Amino acid sequence: MSKKVFVSGCYDLLHSGHIAFFEEASQYGDLHVALGSDKTVYELKGRAPVNTENERLYMVQSVKCVKDAFVSQGSGMLDFLPEFEAIQPDIFIVNEDGHTPDKQKLCEDYGVEYVILKREPHAGLTARSTTALRTINQMPFRIDLAGGWLDQPFVSRHYPGAVITISIEPTLQFNDRSGMASSTRRAAIDMWGPRLPVGSTEKLAKMLFCYDNPPGTEEISGSQDAIGIVFPGLAKANYDGEYWPTSIERLQDDLALQFVENALYLVTLGPRHADYDVLANTYINLERAKALADPTEACWEAIQARDVIGFGRSIRESFEAQIAMFPNMMNESVARLIDKYKDIALGWKLSGAGGGGYLILVADKPIANAVRVVARREHG
Repeated sequence: MSKKVFVSGCYDLLHSGHIAFFEEASQYGDLHVALGSDKTVYELKGRAPVNTENERLYMVQSVKCVKDAFVSQGSGMLDFLPEFEAIQPDIFIVNEDGHTPDKQKLCEDYGVEYVILKREPHAGLTARSTTALRTINQMPFRIDLAGGWLDQPFVSRHYPGAVITISIEPTLQFNDRSGMASSTRRAAIDMWGPRLPVGSTEKLAKMLFCYDNPPGTEEISGSQDAIGIVFPGLAKANYDGEYWPTSIERLQDDLALQFVENALYLVTLGPRHADYDVLANTYINLERAKALADPTEACWEAIQARDVIGFGRSIRESFEAQIAMFPNMMNESVARLIDKYKDIALGWKLSGAGGGGYLILVADKPIANAVRVVARREHG
């Protein structure tokens, strides 16, 4: 009797990469495909799918190696849970960029084999992704490496400091509410379309910051989001009690960008919950703001020196300083995940304000099943 194999996903704009994944997964047994509903796709990605759930279901059901396909009735990253429990699969298969600790734990709890496949195109075909097919030129995302929160005056007025960001190519459709400046990115797309316009980077970043925070906005999105998206490569924005930095330093040489790319590994946590409130129970003072500013300077120096140990240590110390001021950034599941990687990683932090998104690891050796990023170059 064939084993029951379970996979899940959106499968919008069905392409050869999806088919290659289905074919490889079906070699393990009878393939059952769970599709995210239109509502779930919108909640996770901040946009509606191009094809409706009925259209996507029809296409996936028509793939010859698929035994059964259905629209998941749940919500969130584990929207397929009701169907998973009903089918009781023997194997759950994901791609590298679909792996999350929650999926792995689900399989451990139910005694289901968990298999992670590499993205491999069918022989002779070009690698495809839904993200790449949606537009030709795409708006970048950003990662804040160290110093995040110092772009808020209620922090930097206690002690001046910098925020280091890196602009990254949209090689993945990073989940909405994941700390990758996805809301500011949507504002940029609303204003300019799917690509950044030509012009002064600082002027464009100021335009985006203002557009993202119209008059009457109660919680101002920090300017590091706009700077990280617009400025190619690495940017170090220096803050001193104002929303806009007093100066912005840049680092764009390829060796520095390769150093950061090679050191970063992202583990998916899923998007933060809608009711997540990082600003509750904060403890901000001069000592704690300084504890955030100092490792950020050390991080910038480590990048320039290509010092991966110093890079990891400074990112970890910056994250610890953030948690001291904003304890809601940390929870038990994140602590368990950090504990899992702490012996192989040199440093770690959460993307953005935490509560979901990605655990970002710094390591000098490959970390299995983690997401990699590509820095945006000046003329990328």
